[in-house]
Amino acid sequence: MFYVEVAVNVPLNQTFTYKCDEDIPLEETFGKRVEVRFGNRKTTAFIVSASEKIPVDCAVSADKIRPLTRFIDEKPILTKELYETAKWMSSYYIASIGEVIFSMIPSGKRETNSSGFGFAEDYEFSEKLELSEEQKTAVEGILNNEDGKFYHYLYGMTGSGKTEVFLSAAEKIMEKGQGVIYLVPEIGLTPQVVESVIKRFGNTAAVIHSELTPSQRLREWKRILSKEARIVVGARSAVFAPVPDLGLIIIDEEHDGSYKSGSSPRYHARQVAMHRCACLRIPLVMGSATPSVEAYHSMQNGVIKKHVLTKRLAGGTVPEITAVNLSLENSKDESISAPLFKAMQETLSQKRQAILFLNRRGFTHFFRCSTCGFELKCKNCSVSMTYHKKENRLRCHYCGYSVSPPQQCPECGSLDIGYSGFGTEYIENEVKAKFPNAKVIRIDTDSLSHKGELKEKLDAFKNGEYDIMLGTQMVAKGLNFPKLQLVGVVLADTTLHLPDFRASERTFSLITQVAGRAGRYFPDGKVIVQSFSPDMSPIDMAVHNKTDAFYENELQQRKVLLFPPYTRLLRFVFRSAIASAAEQAAQGAFKILADTRKPDVEILGPAECPLEMIAKNYRHQILLRGKSISSLQKMAANLIWNYSPRQNVYIEVDVDPVNML
Repeated sequence: MFYVEVAVNVPLNQTFTYKCDEDIPLEETFGKRVEVRFGNRKTTAFIVSASEKIPVDCAVSADKIRPLTRFIDEKPILTKELYETAKWMSSYYIASIGEVIFSMIPSGKRETNSSGFGFAEDYEFSEKLELSEEQKTAVEGILNNEDGKFYHYLYGMTGSGKTEVFLSAAEKIMEKGQGVIYLVPEIGLTPQVVESVIKRFGNTAAVIHSELTPSQRLREWKRILSKEARIVVGARSAVFAPVPDLGLIIIDEEHDGSYKSGSSPRYHARQVAMHRCACLRIPLVMGSATPSVEAYHSMQNGVIKKHVLTKRLAGGTVPEITAVNLSLENSKDESISAPLFKAMQETLSQKRQAILFLNRRGFTHFFRCSTCGFELKCKNCSVSMTYHKKENRLRCHYCGYSVSPPQQCPECGSLDIGYSGFGTEYIENEVKAKFPNAKVIRIDTDSLSHKGELKEKLDAFKNGEYDIMLGTQMVAKGLNFPKLQLVGVVLADTTLHLPDFRASERTFSLITQVAGRAGRYFPDGKVIVQSFSPDMSPIDMAVHNKTDAFYENELQQRKVLLFPPYTRLLRFVFRSAIASAAEQAAQGAFKILADTRKPDVEILGPAECPLEMIAKNYRHQILLRGKSISSLQKMAANLIWNYSPRQNVYIEVDVDPVNML
């Protein structure tokens, strides 16, 4: 008989001791799943250590230690390297070791025979494209780590051939007998990348995506462990793929917010990839036409090595981008301006396609003066204030500062003031009324009802079955449509007025990315950006393709306002179905944080979250801000592991938050 320590999927910061009397070598138990009795229920656990003696810190006497119920796995599915990563994540993101391990590994009990590929498998291998000199230089630079730098960035406009550089680097790594992880923001939105990988590498590719069942995921996981699959393509969670002899991690569209997990542990795939690559001393290559501000800053100061691509390779050119000031349009209740209407008519008459992009997410109500364009921002935080209809107040969701809505513009005294915003279905009805003969397709989360429907709709548009596509940010990511001539951004302001310091960055990125869909194959691509504030920096710079100027300007503002990358943030959210309970929990936590505050840490809040209520839960937040992430983490760990709010309150902790709503 011997003793094992197991990790259970519970929010308790510890492992648990069980005894094992099965005839199995002690050293062969690590990383296997077992069934245990935990409390009064049976549950799955991972063995993370084994010993012939009872652990010194075991909380119960020998006679109280329960036996394992049974082994689930014949072979381990948690590797030693991934366990080390899990321990780092547990400490960094302040989550229990059990929660971290169970977020990494598929939950399937037995593997299924059906294939993990969600895409056509012809394995007709694709012809390799001849690399340009820029691309060759980038591949060589990524694979050459003689200077000891492992982090690389492929920075180039949309359509400049980043995918081919990634594939060529992956191929060279695999020729050395090493494996590759290739991350994409969302598998459903990047079918072309997945198909390129499958065509290039055939059966040696494993594709992990959201439509796989737990059993199919487990099958892919075991294919990876057995070296049957040597390149793994997937969204965020594929960063945990147990690739033996891992030699390269690729992060495509690095700027994308979906790389950050929205549930505990709230990890960022970029940070996890950086950690794995640093420990293994292997290259990490990221890429985007619009890097995150943090990545851009790291390129500037030499933490990340930059490789630049400057030319479009498919024969296209950078599209002609024009802005339309909606304040000057005659009709205030129509979402399609006269210039956009005319451009759509011309596109349809040439039997070409148009995409209308609108970002429904976030708030539609922001205060604006129609005369001078003034927007009301918080006096402390320089973020847009949000109108709360119920209490009739404008509120800042960073520091809690609030004011009554002005009756006239504070800047110019005009009475022509109001709140702005459009909605998706409204626009769909307008498009169908204005273009009755056009075939219109809408792609957003509300319009997708079954598995595979997104790919079906994108393929139908690509094949010319529709003339106009209406889409949210789903259509802004890595998609190529040969017949596409016109892209219209219906309202560029939507993301700009979210109460989030990243609002400008997201606005610039979305306009640049969606504009990149046009002009990939022809030199006559057009983009029309509609806005009430076309002169505002992120919109103006995206329209005029002033990418570097935007980043310099944004970094300057962040430095003044003490936002990342010049400081680090940690966010607590207190949520409860009872409004007073959430508020009281936040206030109780604030007292503890204030008592344990490090000198270099600032506490912002407590205040209501921007989205005060989600799924019938009231939400309050506290932000910690400081130069050192470890100071924030120590304060947060002390609170999370020692503070017990009322039973009906749940506390979320988010290190380096991406979504501030």
